[in-house]
Amino acid sequence: MPRRPKKPCKHPGCPGLTDGDFCGEHAILHRADRADASGRGYDSRWRKARKLFLKRHPLCEKCREQGRFVRAEVVDHIVPHRGDEKLFWDEGNWQALCKSCHDSKTMTEDRYQEYRY
Repeated sequence: MPRRPKKPCKHPGCPGLTDGDFCGEHAILHRADRADASGRGYDSRWRKARKLFLKRHPLCEKCREQGRFVRAEVVDHIVPHRGDEKLFWDEGNWQALCKSCHDSKTMTEDRYQEYRY
C-alpha cells in the first residue's frame, strides 16, 4: 500500500520533512503547545453538565432542522469559547449535535471564526 508523502515541519524556518506536525528535532519544543482536554476545561464537572444537557436535548439540532431524527452525542459550543470560561459555561451557547454534524461544523464554521478575530 502506498504511503503518504512527508510534509514540511511546522516549526518556523525548518526545512525538515515529517509524517506528523513537527520533525524529531522540533517535536520536543512543541509538545506542550496545546493543553490536554482537562486543561481546556473538559473535566469531570464538564462531563456531568454534558450528560445532563444531552439528557434534556437528545436529538441533533442540525439534523432535526432537516427533518431527520438522529441521536446527539456531542455538546457543541455555538460560538467557540477559545478559553473564555464564561462563554464555556454559558448553556445558551451550547447545542446538541451528532458527531458527524459536530465534525462538519468544527472544520468549517469554527475554523472560519478562528481567523476572523
